Amino acid sequence: MENGYDKSQLRDLHMLVEHIGPFREGTHLFREGDAFNAIAAVRGGTVKTYVTDTAGREQVQGFFLPGEVIGLNAISSNRYPCNAVALDAVTLCRFSFPNIAALARRLPGLQEHLFRLLSQDIGKAALLAGNYTTDERMAAFLLTLSRRYAARGFSAHRFCLTMSRTDIANYLRLAPETISRVLRRFQDEGLIKVERRELTLTDAARIEELARAVLRG
Repeated sequence: MENGYDKSQLRDLHMLVEHIGPFREGTHLFREGDAFNAIAAVRGGTVKTYVTDTAGREQVQGFFLPGEVIGLNAISSNRYPCNAVALDAVTLCRFSFPNIAALARRLPGLQEHLFRLLSQDIGKAALLAGNYTTDERMAAFLLTLSRRYAARGFSAHRFCLTMSRTDIANYLRLAPETISRVLRRFQDEGLIKVERRELTLTDAARIEELARAVLRG
């Protein structure tokens, strides 16, 4: 995002950043209906977003890893449309949106970058749509995590599942026992190895094959 900016422009951009945290596991970063005034990039940890339906049931909307941005879906309504909670120790880079919006008018590419981030956020919901099998959904979930970690300089084959099995099940619209059963079968078949919360993709090619229908590539 910084390519092509001169020093004064970079100084303007960095002056907008407020480093906040760490937030302990279970801390809400914002709640549904709160007034929107900032977006934030996750520096460390994992953030879960969710809404609660009229019956009080939680519906997980997504998980955000280091380097990913939360709060973009609040731009249109000026209020956060969901809750965001820390799944572990979370640190953030917070950007005041009124200031960054004003800066985007002066910095070529910044507005385009924000739009690209928003489109990526929308794209994460793709694996929730369609009539896919539980194996296909789980493989797509794991492969998506793998690609997102790799894009941020982490290992594509070994990473931590900071989210609970219940949260994964909720996100994929499956039962928690189904998630446990599929992960156990994937491990028995040599596709993955699970040690507590650490997961290793031991047969990435087969995971990719299973995920192809969902991710289309």
